[in-house]
Amino acid sequence: MSNVDQPSESTAPEGARHDAAATGAAPIDPPMRATRPARPVPHRGGGSLALAVLLALLAIGASGYVGWRQWQQEQRSAADNQSIASLQPRVATLETALTTLGDQRSSLNQRLDDAAQVNRSLREELLGQAERTRHLEDAVAKLAEKSLSGRDGMLLDEAESLLRMAGERYTLFHDAQGAAAAYALADQTLAAVNDGAFGGLRQSVNAEREALVKSQPASQDSALQQLTALRDALATLPLKRLDSDATEVTDAWSRIRRALAGVVSVQRDDGAPLAVADARFARELAALDLAQAQAALLAYDAKGYAAALQRVDRALASQFDASAPAVQRARESLQRLASQLPANAPVQLGAALSELRNLRAVHALSPARSSSAAAGGARP
Repeated sequence: MSNVDQPSESTAPEGARHDAAATGAAPIDPPMRATRPARPVPHRGGGSLALAVLLALLAIGASGYVGWRQWQQEQRSAADNQSIASLQPRVATLETALTTLGDQRSSLNQRLDDAAQVNRSLREELLGQAERTRHLEDAVAKLAEKSLSGRDGMLLDEAESLLRMAGERYTLFHDAQGAAAAYALADQTLAAVNDGAFGGLRQSVNAEREALVKSQPASQDSALQQLTALRDALATLPLKRLDSDATEVTDAWSRIRRALAGVVSVQRDDGAPLAVADARFARELAALDLAQAQAALLAYDAKGYAAALQRVDRALASQFDASAPAVQRARESLQRLASQLPANAPVQLGAALSELRNLRAVHALSPARSSSAAAGGARP
């Protein structure tokens, strides 16, 4: 505070001093006043007023602040009430949506449970279908095995029939070409068999077929054509001259034959001249020998073929004019035909057929042994 408000000793009221004297208090010794400082006396009137004014101002500010705060709180409360009032429909809508979502979730859970049950039933059905499919596959495999075994058996029967037919044809008719063709068909039939145990049998079949091919003539068709041409040319081949016997003979037997020929004469019933009959007879005999040679060639009869060719050659030498070029060419053709015939070495057949029968017998015993072994293993 300022100095105005400070009390001073000179300005102290006189009454105060009189009051002290009146109360009978001891007078203060002047020397004592000089040694101890004087105590200031507050000026009560101005300080209280200022304090009161200050306190009033403070109270007014506090009340204003409190009022302002209350007004703000009321404004905030009003705004909160408005926001709450605006949020209540949203909350209601959210509650409704949540309720709907809950219902939907319940329905979805129910559907999921139903789907899980359906899936379990479908899984059981699929397992059942898989089991049935496996049984069907086993049945089909067994049927396929049976069909394959039946097919192989049919093919083996066919191969055996072809081999047996080839052997009989070669034995009866010496038809090496036909037998070789039958062996080729048997080899093709064995190639279609699925069992690999019959693969070695084809080697035996091919060996016998090659032997048959080698045994037959190299040019059978050409030989047949040449023999046919010789048969056609016999009608034009010249015979020996009739006056060939008029030559001088010096031996006794020739003279005897001539004497007897003058006494005995032979004539044909048809009245044909002797020269014409002899020529016809010689040509027919040679043609018959050529036909027999053709038959022997077709039958692969080497001996009969060679014998027929030799008879034709002797007939050409004895009955026909050997000096004629046509007769010489015919005899040369006969020699070539005789040289083309292979050596008479019959082919031994039947080894492949025996091997096939043995293999089939072994395979027929194998299922019986396996079934008996299975039955023995099944016994307790």
